[in-house]
Amino acid sequence: MKTYNYSDLSKSDIQSLVQRNIDPANEIRGIVENVITKVKEHGDSALLDFALKFDKVELEKLYLDKEELETIASAVTAEQKAALEIAYNNIYKFHAAQVKAEDKVETMPGVSCWREMRPIEKVGLYIPGGSAVLPSTFLMLGIPARIAGCHEIVVCSPPQKNGKVNAFIAYVALLLGVDKIYLAGGAQAIAAMAYGTETVAKVDKIFGPGNQFVTRAKTIVQSTTTTAIDMPAGPSEVLVIADESCNPAYVAADLLAQAEHGIDSQAILVCTSQKIAEEVLAQVEKQVPVLPRAEIVKQALDNSYIVITNTLDEAMQFSNAYAPEHLILSTANWQLHTANIINAGSVFLGNLTPESAGDYASGTNHTLPTSSYSRAYSGVSVDSFVKKITFQHITPDGIKNIGPSVEILAELEGLHAHKNAVSVRLSPQTSAK
Repeated sequence: MKTYNYSDLSKSDIQSLVQRNIDPANEIRGIVENVITKVKEHGDSALLDFALKFDKVELEKLYLDKEELETIASAVTAEQKAALEIAYNNIYKFHAAQVKAEDKVETMPGVSCWREMRPIEKVGLYIPGGSAVLPSTFLMLGIPARIAGCHEIVVCSPPQKNGKVNAFIAYVALLLGVDKIYLAGGAQAIAAMAYGTETVAKVDKIFGPGNQFVTRAKTIVQSTTTTAIDMPAGPSEVLVIADESCNPAYVAADLLAQAEHGIDSQAILVCTSQKIAEEVLAQVEKQVPVLPRAEIVKQALDNSYIVITNTLDEAMQFSNAYAPEHLILSTANWQLHTANIINAGSVFLGNLTPESAGDYASGTNHTLPTSSYSRAYSGVSVDSFVKKITFQHITPDGIKNIGPSVEILAELEGLHAHKNAVSVRLSPQTSAK
């Protein structure tokens, strides 16, 4: 991991450091557009072809039904079921608390306004299955979708070499009451849910993280179809802020936990001394060799770096410029710094709060904005799966109170039909009819 001194970095240097996952030559876009076009034109046939090309499996059909999922899920042990159910319960508890009725507001006498929540009818969940199969993502997306009351949940996940899905994903499907999983991954799965095929239903909104191809596919379909997306959620990343009160072994473990996601993941350390950097790097060297995914970790670390600052305030300045998906404050004095966090997807406070807890079972959602998108996007929540419709009602007194102001505003904008819609209600000749 290359090391930089914050005081030596210019604004352009910082801008260059925080930029990631770009596609300057549009190579990824070109590949993804080709995949989308084929799925749009050939439907199921294209999905079967891409399964053979990308997943190296020849599928007889594009989905697993409930009976097949039950058979696959039978391989999950009692201990594993208990862990998944604890995660389910914590995630459910946190997200259920997000559903709150909103009060009516009387903006002036006789004029009442309020919002009511309605579920998005058809949602598509993309569950990655590349170098790591993620049943935790299924929980993170499926639970708020169920709480929101979405009428139809379409689930796509890449097939394994045996043409099935992981037993844990099958078990989570049963927990969530999902009775079908479509065997499609990558950009082709996003295209299938955006346009629909003979087998896969077109959805109103697509959710789920993925690699740069998945992320690019989501941004393309959002601009070319009526299907929305949750957010741009690409290769995962973490930024750890550490001071002298940190535990270097913990910091190293957190960096490595992020690095094992994939070779395009990024793990950034921002610390307040050279000594901390050296101690953490020593722990990284110690911990990497025992990891089964060590080769992936090493490539991700080549894509990562360390920034040494003089103070935690400077560290926070860099973090806000980076706008991380995951932010860890590895300091005993984290309470003094949370108010300064402007851009982050999810934050982990103190030396005993690993990102892994949020990834799996603390309750918060791990589907989060990456690549600096936390500047403008939030992570997935129940709100992501609903629409909030505004209502208003005006009484006879209300139209008298608000009407004259609306007439004046409509007239100054030159919209006389707007004015008339109020005037006819105020007119003695028409208001009684």
